[in-house]
Amino acid sequence: LGRAFADLRWMVITGAGGGIMEAAHGGAGREASFGVNIQLPLEQKPNDYLDRSFECRYFFVRKLLFVRYACAFLIFPGGFGTLDEAFEALTLVQTHKIPHFPVLLFGGHFWSGLMQQLSTMREQGAISPEDHARILPVSDAAEAVAVLRRCHAGLCAALHKPPLHLRAPV
Repeated sequence: LGRAFADLRWMVITGAGGGIMEAAHGGAGREASFGVNIQLPLEQKPNDYLDRSFECRYFFVRKLLFVRYACAFLIFPGGFGTLDEAFEALTLVQTHKIPHFPVLLFGGHFWSGLMQQLSTMREQGAISPEDHARILPVSDAAEAVAVLRRCHAGLCAALHKPPLHLRAPV
């Protein structure tokens, strides 16, 4: 997925850590990567694919930077921090504090319990059908890229802004 974004000249911004974040930067390459690292006592140093990263002491600063500079959120299987970041973005979109941008859940079955919970919340009136529809499960890189291309074309038109500026080729 990182490579697909780099081929489209889109930047990849992650939490700068290992695992999936490191893989995204490895695919995108140094020119198309930026990391927003969090200082934690026993872990989390920026991965080796990053030349550009920012260190945060507090999670709220990191989330602010993600929301400020991201045009979409791709949420991969993770833990409490992953859910915190996803629901922060969704809440800001829901309350119109930021423009609507796509929130994609990547990883199929991992998210089935969450999707069921969201359906229950919608059925009981805790969230609207529009809130539920903001979260889009995707199964592969091609599907994610297609969704993002459609969403950004519509978002730019709705905001009366030109399409996203692509990075200059390297």
